Amino acid sequence: MELIIFFIVGLMVGSFLNVVIYRLNLAESIFWGRSHCPHCKAKINWYDNIPLLSFILLQGKCRYCGEKISWQYPIVEFSTGLSFILLAEIFLQNHSWLNWLEVIFYLVLVSLLIVILVYDLKFLKIPLLIIWLAVAWTSAYYLLVDSFNFPVLINFWDSRFLSGLIGGAIASSFFLFLVIISREKWMGMGDVYLGFLIGLVIGWPNILLVLMLSFLLGSVVGLTLVISKRKKMSSQLPFGPFLIISLFLIIFLLKFFPAIDSYLRFYY
Repeated sequence: MELIIFFIVGLMVGSFLNVVIYRLNLAESIFWGRSHCPHCKAKINWYDNIPLLSFILLQGKCRYCGEKISWQYPIVEFSTGLSFILLAEIFLQNHSWLNWLEVIFYLVLVSLLIVILVYDLKFLKIPLLIIWLAVAWTSAYYLLVDSFNFPVLINFWDSRFLSGLIGGAIASSFFLFLVIISREKWMGMGDVYLGFLIGLVIGWPNILLVLMLSFLLGSVVGLTLVISKRKKMSSQLPFGPFLIISLFLIIFLLKFFPAIDSYLRFYY
């Protein structure tokens, strides 16, 4: 029952994230104004705005003009709902207030990262407003965690905030180097800021795993698209989604296999 509740909340959050993605690009208010069809501009009634269900009942078309509704909407809603289930299953262990605080941190962080991922896929741009919100959210949480754990911190690397700053500085410096030498042909400045956020979240030395996995995923997908003739070698491919997906995978991997973190800390 608990996981069902998380899934339903995730669907509703996913619906809101679609609004954020759509209105950010148009520089419209996120919190004011009713949702409307992007084609005919008709106001959407509440019964046509139920996450996932309305898309199915309307057969993926606007009730008023009959234009197709983008698959982005149900995919983002379902993905957010599924992410909420996974986060609850993995991180919600003892229901203490500290445990709930950790779960809430990841729920908000993942929601912000989903916005960045979809926005970059759709518009080939990184929304800096969302980046800085995620940086502020992560920094506040890590500083709070460090304040609770301060008496038992053994060394510098045990501080989540300081480790995150090192990871963020290394990732952003690496991407800035690629931006400079390629004159923004390989990477954009948005990737520099996203790299800082990813490094802040995962910390040092785990950022190395995220960087290696993201380039591996990017290479595989890029080559697949070129071989299938859906892209050319000169085509632009957003790198942000690979970074974010790699971050998700490494977070889950470290949760199940914490020895990896200990191993990296020993050697780095």
